[in-house]
Amino acid sequence: MKPYTILIIDDEPQMRKLIRKFLQNDGYSIEEATDGMDALSKVYKLQPHLCIVDVMMPYMDGFSFARELKRTTNIPLIFLSAKGEEWDKIEGLKLGGDDYIVKPFMPGELLARVESVLRRSYQNNMSRVFTVGPFAIDHLAHTVTLDGSPISLTVKEFGLLETLARNEGRVYSRDQLLSIVWGDRHQSTDRTIDTHIKTLRLKLGEAGLMIETVWGLGYKFVVK
Repeated sequence: MKPYTILIIDDEPQMRKLIRKFLQNDGYSIEEATDGMDALSKVYKLQPHLCIVDVMMPYMDGFSFARELKRTTNIPLIFLSAKGEEWDKIEGLKLGGDDYIVKPFMPGELLARVESVLRRSYQNNMSRVFTVGPFAIDHLAHTVTLDGSPISLTVKEFGLLETLARNEGRVYSRDQLLSIVWGDRHQSTDRTIDTHIKTLRLKLGEAGLMIETVWGLGYKFVVK
């Protein structure tokens, strides 16, 4: 289980069920609220790490909830809406939203954006150096040692290795890796990931075999 609790705020039961399924399958702890008022009554007790809030809801809509939330907390939030007009996105970001996802969306897009927001919001709480297998990875210095010897990696190669190694055993799609390492507004393709993984494996030698290809899905890191 990942050490993050996510509060889903949506008046549609089927949408909450769908998002819950995606996020729980990815290891997150999930709570639910049916509208902004319900969410405000729960948020201070639950202290979630992230709120995913629908914009159009009865009693208190997503924008109104965001105004109230940001008055007293710094909890990050992602807006979710069928309204994809530029004005709505700008308003959501002005209110303190960390991202704005337009319905319908793909599961991989939601998971990648959730992870991206959590990384940006809580990366200062990440341990500076963590070890996994023969690797020691320094998050702040962007350095990697393999069995005590330094490995020279590009920024993107480091990002790929850190993302996969910190989440040993988890499968990441190419789209997820692009969003996490290259950023949400990247212009790259799936082939970019394959090329960087190939060069990363070469630099890691035999240890590169720990980055496994999961055919039809993506990549995962497994300590041999």
